[in-house]
Amino acid sequence: MQRVERLKKIEAAGVIAVVRGASKEVGKKASEALVAGGMKGLEITFTLPKADEVIRELLAERTDTSVVIGAGTVLDATTARLAILAGAEFIVSPTFDQATAELCNLYQIPYLPGCMTITEMKRALAAGVDIIKLFPGSTFEPSIISAFKAPLPQLNIMPTGGVSSENLAEWFAAGAIAVGAGGKLLAPAEAGDFQQVTENAKAYMEQYRQVKEKKNG
Repeated sequence: MQRVERLKKIEAAGVIAVVRGASKEVGKKASEALVAGGMKGLEITFTLPKADEVIRELLAERTDTSVVIGAGTVLDATTARLAILAGAEFIVSPTFDQATAELCNLYQIPYLPGCMTITEMKRALAAGVDIIKLFPGSTFEPSIISAFKAPLPQLNIMPTGGVSSENLAEWFAAGAIAVGAGGKLLAPAEAGDFQQVTENAKAYMEQYRQVKEKKNG
């Protein structure tokens, strides 16, 4: 049930923040600022120096168990195992990788690979993937989700790249199970303005709250 519970936490989080940065300190502070703004999903990317340490420390300091912390930009199974040993609760890749899928299945860790075509998505599903990361999302309009789900209605899609607080509702209305957000959300962290990161997180989560209210009618 461990994997199922983690998938539920990802879906409940709704918005998964893609955390990058020039240093471990920036990544850690940005993550803390996001949580302060109400975000429940953190994807600590392996382009961040010492990403595994950030994951380990954030998990050790986590006080809200509804916050789910995973690893992103995982290019191979070796990195995936490093992330899992650090405690990562899900693994995200920019592309689909068979060996990483098998490793995640072995450890009962959700694997969210980046896919752009129906062929890639079908291959990922056959490998046991539960959520497909539509990447880069900026290449598509939200309506693409229904086009993909027509032949594969069992798809769970998380668009990432180009998702903003302004278009977030459109993606959910189109059928996204969650969204990944990075660039605009975390841009102030580059200048050390972590308070603005918190404010940005609040704006995203306010939009997501409205999405949930509308869905629950």
